[in-house]
Amino acid sequence: MEIIQKRADQDVINTIASIVGQDRVRTSKADLYVYGFDAGMHRNCPDAVVRPSSPEEIAQIVRLANRKNFAVIPRGAGTALCGHVTPIAGGVVLDMQGLNNILEISSGDLLCIVQPGVVCDHLNAALKPYRFFIPGPASSEAATLGGMVATNASGAKALKYGATRDYVIGMQVVMPTGEIVRFGTKTLKNSSGYQMEKLMIGMEGTLGIITEITLKLAPLPEKTAACTASFQKLLQAGQTVADIIAKPIFPAQLELMSEMCIRAVNKATGLNLPEADGMLLIACDGHPEAVNDEIRSIRQLCDKNGAFHMQYTEDPTQIEALWRGRKQMIPSLSALKPEFSTVMLADDMAVPISKVPEAVTGFIEIQNRYDIYIPPYGHAGDGNLHTKVLLDPENPDHWRQAEKAVQEIYDLVLKLGGTVTGEHGVAISKASYFKQERADAIPFMRAIKRTLDPNNILNPYKIFDWEDSFLTHLRYPVEL
Repeated sequence: MEIIQKRADQDVINTIASIVGQDRVRTSKADLYVYGFDAGMHRNCPDAVVRPSSPEEIAQIVRLANRKNFAVIPRGAGTALCGHVTPIAGGVVLDMQGLNNILEISSGDLLCIVQPGVVCDHLNAALKPYRFFIPGPASSEAATLGGMVATNASGAKALKYGATRDYVIGMQVVMPTGEIVRFGTKTLKNSSGYQMEKLMIGMEGTLGIITEITLKLAPLPEKTAACTASFQKLLQAGQTVADIIAKPIFPAQLELMSEMCIRAVNKATGLNLPEADGMLLIACDGHPEAVNDEIRSIRQLCDKNGAFHMQYTEDPTQIEALWRGRKQMIPSLSALKPEFSTVMLADDMAVPISKVPEAVTGFIEIQNRYDIYIPPYGHAGDGNLHTKVLLDPENPDHWRQAEKAVQEIYDLVLKLGGTVTGEHGVAISKASYFKQERADAIPFMRAIKRTLDPNNILNPYKIFDWEDSFLTHLRYPVEL
């Protein structure tokens, strides 16, 4: 399979400018470069960047794309990690950040209606006076709701509060052939036919362009408390995760950090977390009495599993510092060794919760067979684990080792009954492993894509259509 270029020529760009206005079309080399990649490691420049201001403008561009055969790639803030918005075949990137209005907040109906360019934290600031919120990913200060829906994003609170999919009850979408349609309802319950709005969640911009989203709301908790627990063995930390869920207790957040992650955060932030082989960061929220009971039980489980240091706090400032340190961990890892860089090669697998101890110790065993670092961490409470690969990007042998180690990691994850992506999506980075995991389902996914997008206009060559032979679009050297 080869990439068929779907480029937009100057006549096409001029026509788009007549639709949206010349001031909302960018073609300079600098603009094309920065819109050629997301927060992952894949790149390819588009032919133009367009910031539309209405669904009608988007529909006109999509209809033009079908006539002229150029690719259209919808993009939010570019915080995705797997190459979701990399314009593999060229074409036009639609920057959806201009559609950034909160259209309605109806607390009595437990819903809000937003445009796709609304930033998650901005929406939560608007919802706070009503005492509601929407759970978001770690990048919530920048991530837009459209991107969150397109990737079914989630984060540390998914165990208790769910992922984006659990909050979408309706949406407006520009379909791949240019129709503007509404899916779902403004009601919390809906049993009326196919749930097309659910199909659009996690489709990564390949089946439609989301122009409006109706979300149900979650109530803000009365109280939040947090505790940390440090263990001499990573296995003990992993077992404690499984024991907490089996109790059953569903914390608002239950994060695991391995020894290298702890050292990185301490070095970069000065947080002074206890040095340990494994650490849990736990937050409980809700009614004050329920929070106290949950924390008490959790501390007993941590003690039973050999925690040598525990710390408890209800201070919002201290709680914020703990989670800020956790969110800063990815860039902090690169600070451990100046010649090493953090790369996104195996970063958000999920396993059954009971398999967390086996998974995290297995990741360390795989790491120890190579000269690179693969520290595990993650939202362990729902089985969503992460690793980042630390290597010398100028060392070809490190890249070869990384490719082998990542395959071993995903083989282990699938052996344990897991999935290759819990919250980031497939796009490019996970495509080959995704096809290994979902071989039976892929023909049906392809059939949906071909039916809805017969000309392969929307975000082509992603998910099941990505092939390893397309490596020219990766940031690391193709000769490897």
